[in-house]
Amino acid sequence: MAVPYNHKAIEKKWRQKWEENPVNVDDGKKPKYYCLDMFPYPSGNGLHVGHWRGYVISDVWSRYKMMQGYYLIHPMGWDAFGLPAENYAIKTGQHPAISTAKNISNIKRQINEIAAIYDWDREVNTTDPDFYKWTQWIFVKMFKEGLAYEKEFPINWCPSCKTGLANEEVVNGCCERCGTPVTKKNLRQWMLRITKYADRLLNDLDKLEWPEKVKKMQTEWIGKSYGAEVEFPVEGKDEKITVYTTRPDTLHGATFMVLAPEHKLAAGLATPDQKEAVDAYIYAASMKSNVDRMQDKEKTGVFTGSYATNPLNGAKVPIWLSDYVLADYGTGAIMCVPAHDDRDFEFAKKFDIPIIQVIAKDGKAIENMTEAYTEASGTMINSGDWNGMESAVLKKEAPHIIEKMGIGRKTVNYKLRDWVFSRQRYWGEPIPIVHCPKCGNVPVPEEELPLRLPDVESYEPTGTGESPLAAIEDWVNCKCPKCGAAAKRETNTMPQWAGSSWYFLRYVDSHNDKELVSKEKADKYLPVDMYIGGVEHAVLHLLYSRFYTKFLYDIGVVDFDEPFHKLFNQGMITGKNGIKMSKSKGNVISPDDLVRDYGCDSLRMYELFVGPPELDAEWDDRGIEGVYRFLSRFWNLVMDNKDKNIKASKEMIKARHKMIHMITTRLEGFSLNTVISGFMECNNNLIAIAKKEGGMDKETLEAAVLLLAPFAPHMGEELWEELGHTDSVFHHEWPAHDEEAMKDDEVEIPVQVNGKTKAVISIPVDISKEDAIAKAKEVLGDKLSGNIIKEIYVPKKIVNIVAK
Repeated sequence: MAVPYNHKAIEKKWRQKWEENPVNVDDGKKPKYYCLDMFPYPSGNGLHVGHWRGYVISDVWSRYKMMQGYYLIHPMGWDAFGLPAENYAIKTGQHPAISTAKNISNIKRQINEIAAIYDWDREVNTTDPDFYKWTQWIFVKMFKEGLAYEKEFPINWCPSCKTGLANEEVVNGCCERCGTPVTKKNLRQWMLRITKYADRLLNDLDKLEWPEKVKKMQTEWIGKSYGAEVEFPVEGKDEKITVYTTRPDTLHGATFMVLAPEHKLAAGLATPDQKEAVDAYIYAASMKSNVDRMQDKEKTGVFTGSYATNPLNGAKVPIWLSDYVLADYGTGAIMCVPAHDDRDFEFAKKFDIPIIQVIAKDGKAIENMTEAYTEASGTMINSGDWNGMESAVLKKEAPHIIEKMGIGRKTVNYKLRDWVFSRQRYWGEPIPIVHCPKCGNVPVPEEELPLRLPDVESYEPTGTGESPLAAIEDWVNCKCPKCGAAAKRETNTMPQWAGSSWYFLRYVDSHNDKELVSKEKADKYLPVDMYIGGVEHAVLHLLYSRFYTKFLYDIGVVDFDEPFHKLFNQGMITGKNGIKMSKSKGNVISPDDLVRDYGCDSLRMYELFVGPPELDAEWDDRGIEGVYRFLSRFWNLVMDNKDKNIKASKEMIKARHKMIHMITTRLEGFSLNTVISGFMECNNNLIAIAKKEGGMDKETLEAAVLLLAPFAPHMGEELWEELGHTDSVFHHEWPAHDEEAMKDDEVEIPVQVNGKTKAVISIPVDISKEDAIAKAKEVLGDKLSGNIIKEIYVPKKIVNIVAK
């Protein structure tokens, strides 16, 4: 009987061996493969079993690629600046530098429990001045290229975090980090001109092997649309209101127009009798976030008392204000065609505004419309010279007609907005800009970077719109790098996304103090081949990283313009009833006890077994016992047969190659849960064959161990050693299957009489029709009676005999 499987001893042994002799070594001859995890921010709660899932997936894939002959770039680091770390520090009463260091230490210990082949020599930390020197360097380069600029305008403001937020950081009208409803605040902000890259960010999605849902999310966020800008003269005034529309073909049906409350003309359009209502509405809108205003709910509005003129037909058009129109999208004003837009129809019905149908199916108008007609095509009606035209054709021609008439111009619009890049907090990279009364904004000279974050006792947010850095006079007051005059430093800090937008580049040259990354190492190791992480970063992090990479490509730092060739989004591991794990809900499951009781290998495999890796899965501790039993059975199979000199039978060879094909195919397809169930199925089959034939051949045992090794690396190494090998199992080539060896010599098929199954027979796959039917008749015996009318044989499928 084999020595029982002892996960504690085995895992301790191989951890020590790997530390002394790393298995992933660059010999200069192997091609590289860069597999990257989305690096964590060092939360005080540590890792739970949900975090393990992504790390296990990336490690399995990395070890598989290593066995295919690649040198792996598989690093880990810390996204340690920003709101999460600072809020945790405030909550616990510790300085963020201290709490962050403690959290990193704990999480690093937990990550090492996963037994991933991370190269810790490449480790980065966004709070390390040697790292954020280059984050600041990128900002300076962007400033010099006109991509970083200052602007004062209303931004999303979190009253709890006491800082400004980008649109992408507001979810359902609330702060993404703390859940507090977001308001508006007029502040001076640093912006990054990401909109300059809108077309490239959109078009280059076609280059990427990314999930279609992520591409769709980015496409919709960028929101490119074609249409026209049309000018509506305001009655009694010299001003014109410019609207952007994607449906200029419906201009005859525009019965009112709506401006954003922040529109520069909004307050001035109020007639005396409407002024009080307009002012109150503008104030109320200023207290809401853009995201909240765009939610699908009952529309509100206020009539200004003023009218514009429809430039196409001279009709009088009332001008309204409503908070569902945003000042920073399009022109901040829209023409409203209630007959053909659900939102406009709802608004018109609520405020008793005329509805004029201009597109009709087969040219027939709808009497007493109860909803908007939103079909993409139809025939134009009530549209003057355009009557009778097909709307789909007119939609394309209308912008040119409008431009020729001199009442507007054809144009392209985007939903994407420039990135609000400054935060009114302490724990972030200082923005390397000096405000000089003579020279204006001057960047800190590159040779003086990093501009270090000063050590302070009071780091709590001020709530005034200024960072706590503003109170440090000896840091704020400085000399202008350009003219030497008395000047002041920028006191806002960068958002958490600043470091995470480019960190993956630094991993390949993390100790370089002269360059962000050397040309030699960038050419050798970049870009990232496989990126693994949560879909929650589909817009924020991934879009920002693509923007940064394209900029660095433009200035010659790297020779590629997309950072991540392939992307895999793992699903979330939840608590019971699909509830997200969190300390506040008391449903967090730590991996520490599970590793102690069942071992790292069991937990790794169970993380994959819980469900399809791209879908959310509910955690149940009880399932890990089944995986542990499987590993014990596999251990016994190898240990009981490793010293037997068994010659491989035909059945063993076939089972081996079928196993290799199944596991490899499922692994390549990232169907990792079925890989684990496939292992269990194959293991049972091998045990049955070994029992029947008195043992199992060594080559099949070796193939099984090689296949299992990326999933259960400790057991893989131990059993490889037990099979007589002195090198690491990960230095051996991934096994290949043989199609011929997989083929079945015989196949089981049903035998039917008049369509009803009476028996099952085993026949050679190449048997003739005559022999198959003869064998079927022999097996049927007395079950076959009457006159045979027809004999049917479908090769390798069925025999059916029709009798009367």
